[in-house]
Amino acid sequence: MANEVGKTADAGREPLGTDSPEQQEETVEHVVEDVRSEIRLGHVEDDVTHVLEERLDEAGVHLRPEKVDDLAEDIENDVST
Repeated sequence: MANEVGKTADAGREPLGTDSPEQQEETVEHVVEDVRSEIRLGHVEDDVTHVLEERLDEAGVHLRPEKVDDLAEDIENDVST
């Protein structure tokens, strides 16, 4: 009874939770690396937490605000060294 709806292009709809925890973690890692790279290239000057949260939402991943803050802090610490 697997649901194969997948991700939708309709930005107004929530994903139906079809991603496994492993897929979701890979998506988070990919988004974090993209944001980190864009900061290093000077393409991101906004608040990292805000940018990260937007990108995760676009990817259909919804994390607790504390988790997003922690990830953003890790990114900021990494790019500042």
